[in-house]
Amino acid sequence: MNIFILIFAFILIFLGLIGCLVPGIPGPAASYVGVLIIHFFTQHQFSINILLILGVIVVVVFVLDYSLQVIGVKKYGGGKVATTGTFLGLFIGFIFPPLGLLLGPFIGAFVGAFIEDRKDTSRALRVGLGSFFGFISGSILKLSLSILLLFYSAYQIIF
Repeated sequence: MNIFILIFAFILIFLGLIGCLVPGIPGPAASYVGVLIIHFFTQHQFSINILLILGVIVVVVFVLDYSLQVIGVKKYGGGKVATTGTFLGLFIGFIFPPLGLLLGPFIGAFVGAFIEDRKDTSRALRVGLGSFFGFISGSILKLSLSILLLFYSAYQIIF
């Protein structure tokens, strides 16, 4: 029974890795649930302090992931319409994976910024790039955390 629990937990951890690249799947959260399953349902015990710290980090990264796109849009001069366009582009991008997931927020921010100021296409391009950089930054942050959770779990089980 223990092996099936470990397999299920590692499936969640790997699903978390996939979720770092595919919006809509809560990457680090899924990986963290896998770690918690290992801790509570197998003989492999982790430090409670480490589990709490990792839980806080997962929540912070979750909030940052969604905030980084907005920060990128605002840093490069986008307003409310550009921010709304970023999120609309993200959701529309779900229809056309994987390219839509990468380009959707960029196109949405670009269109939103263009609607805000129809005369300045270079500003709209900068705002779109800001959204894209925010998306990439959030993905790298999530991926780093999920990889850490994977290696931490594997290390605790092996050693």
